[in-house]
Amino acid sequence: MLAAESSFVNWWPETQANGCVSELSPAELVVRHQDGIWRYLRLLGCDAATADDLTQETFLRVLRRDNFVQHSDEATSEYLRRTAYNLLVSYHRKFGRIHLSDSPELLDESWQRWAGKDLTGNETVEALRECMESLTERARDALAMRFVHNTPRVKIGENLGISDHGARNLMQRAKAQLRDCVEEKLRAITQPS
Repeated sequence: MLAAESSFVNWWPETQANGCVSELSPAELVVRHQDGIWRYLRLLGCDAATADDLTQETFLRVLRRDNFVQHSDEATSEYLRRTAYNLLVSYHRKFGRIHLSDSPELLDESWQRWAGKDLTGNETVEALRECMESLTERARDALAMRFVHNTPRVKIGENLGISDHGARNLMQRAKAQLRDCVEEKLRAITQPS
């Protein structure tokens, strides 16, 4: 082994710690990263069925490559996201159904900020679920009408017996409360006690 090669191999944290990079089995790789790739594809605008198909295709493509190496969770996750994005671009060219961002780097940056060390997004989703429970029933109903059922703000106001401006303010306060709550829960998870 050349001197340059040995310094490159030792660059990876796992190699420094135990002398070799431990690779996950194909099943372990899928379990560890599947939710994160699926959520990333949804972030890019895929419907659930397309995200399912492209997530599966992402893992098939990557696992069939002879030269695929798992360097670290972060590097593997980034590689899987890049593969999924490229498959989505191919899908878009073939079917012309999805509008993609001109800047996947910005989406990756947003994903990293949102999911952080939580490669799948599961901890974030669980934190959001818990924080939703802390909202008033009225605020939960307003958010569900808006973001699940795509109900116009005027109709939300009518359903809740308030003005459309009242509905807007209610949803803005609820979103701010959710954001603060989720950030606090994620900080508690990531900071050691």
